[in-house]
Amino acid sequence: MAYNNGRENRKWLIWKEAEEKILREHGIDEITIEQIRTDDRADFNSNRRFYHWTSDFGEYLEGMADREQNTEVKTVADLLDEIEDETLYRALLTVDRRTLQIILLKMQGFPTKEIAPLVGLTTGAIYARLDTNPIRTRIRNSIPAIFIRSFV
Repeated sequence: MAYNNGRENRKWLIWKEAEEKILREHGIDEITIEQIRTDDRADFNSNRRFYHWTSDFGEYLEGMADREQNTEVKTVADLLDEIEDETLYRALLTVDRRTLQIILLKMQGFPTKEIAPLVGLTTGAIYARLDTNPIRTRIRNSIPAIFIRSFV
């Protein structure tokens, strides 16, 4: 999150008032309290100047992760719902359910040897579906080659 000077100033004032109250209760004279306040304010201003020009990307990324829903693609319907590219979506609609299931399992990181018994095909048949399937030729230009190679 970006540095918010107003929020930090309010937090500093609350902290400072509580500290000064404790100092007065312990009999510290006002001149010393004022000197401490001046020094603390100088430290606050120094920190403000520093944090104003820096970004805490860790907090930024955490905030973005909180805003975005963590949706895992678990079914073929979820896979189709998450597609934003219209060309890719239309290409996937023309493919049979078994091939979509293979694509989904590949996206989840399953090796071909584990996918074969799950979909009832041999590993060779899976490679053939992914290599010769019309989906590969239709989407070749819409997604990077690295993504396509990960299916084989």
